[in-house]
Amino acid sequence: MKLFSDLNEKQMERLFFKLPEEVFSTSEKEVLSYALASTLYMPATRPNIFHDLLTKKHAALTSMVICLEDSIGDHEVEIAERKLVEELTNIYQALEDSVLIKNELPLIFIRIRSVSQFLNLMDLLGEKISLLTGIVIPKFEAAVGEIILKELEKYNMLGNSLYAMPILETKKIIEKETRMDELLSIKKVLDEYKHLILNVRIGATDFCGLYGIRRNAETTVYDVAIIRDCISDIVNVFTRADSAYVVSGPVWEYFTTSERVLIPQLRETPFRKRYGKAGMNMRTQLIDKHMDGLIREVMMDITNGLTGKTIIHPTHIKPVQALNVVSYEEYLDACNIIESNNGEIGVVKSSFSNKMNEIKPHFYWAQKIILKSKVYGVFHEGFTYIDLLKQENFITNHS
Repeated sequence: MKLFSDLNEKQMERLFFKLPEEVFSTSEKEVLSYALASTLYMPATRPNIFHDLLTKKHAALTSMVICLEDSIGDHEVEIAERKLVEELTNIYQALEDSVLIKNELPLIFIRIRSVSQFLNLMDLLGEKISLLTGIVIPKFEAAVGEIILKELEKYNMLGNSLYAMPILETKKIIEKETRMDELLSIKKVLDEYKHLILNVRIGATDFCGLYGIRRNAETTVYDVAIIRDCISDIVNVFTRADSAYVVSGPVWEYFTTSERVLIPQLRETPFRKRYGKAGMNMRTQLIDKHMDGLIREVMMDITNGLTGKTIIHPTHIKPVQALNVVSYEEYLDACNIIESNNGEIGVVKSSFSNKMNEIKPHFYWAQKIILKSKVYGVFHEGFTYIDLLKQENFITNHS
């Protein structure tokens, strides 16, 4: 699996100073944590999951979650479980027949409802467990979460290699008076099983639902004060340098066109300056698809220390990935900081002569940038997500 593998060699060489590296399901955990990128959620009742993978319908897809929880009705659970086993059986058989290649598949996760469902599914799947990178644990709480992680550990002791992704989305987390105690109790459990925790996810939709709030397509989750406040505390607890987890951005819900109320959130200048009329056409199409809100939210995710994002529509795959590519300037700064970390100097002027790089304060940031560059790659100087998205079918080649 490699990000942007849908681009040809010429396109990759034009865009990237440092190419994304290939990632395998057996890669180191810290690399896999970043490689989730745009994690596409789909209900287990969705038809043709196997067929879509077989035909590479979404070639840029790097990770997916087959959901048995909120995306299906309570009366559909048994049907969804049977459908899940059927789809994974088809995938497994296609691998056995060499119709599919394991390293070309996205990372596959199952979002479970309960301990009992998890154990039942593992029994039903048998050897097909090998298809999974792990499980997603919704509404994670310390007590029940610890039971699931303990059971997951048992499966790994039998020769499997499964990870867990807890979702923080409960009442005790969003409510201020219980939040910090709850986050710290969860972190205590996660620290005990840190080797199993691939990623910590934020359930902003569930949080909003507890207050009857829903952001629209022109506002971001950071515009919702109560959610912004909660994300701040989650970042505070789970991304500290002394015991850090990769935390991903919450889901972006919109993908259709509707009449706008607010001014579009993509500046005209970068698009016009880069590609003229074609660039402006591209900007218009991004706005029409409500991509401007998504782009702004991903930028805010990155600013707040989050990596990757939960998505619910294939059109979101490439924008999220493109925005996470490391810039040439960031990469040079990170390399410079790490190379200068010998105790001899405390601060050095950046290669672009536009900022000071303080070695100790910026060292953890630099480490994350280098790790991120392995997965997402590094743009050539002057290139941005706009250049990468231009490779998509947003625009024609007319200028």
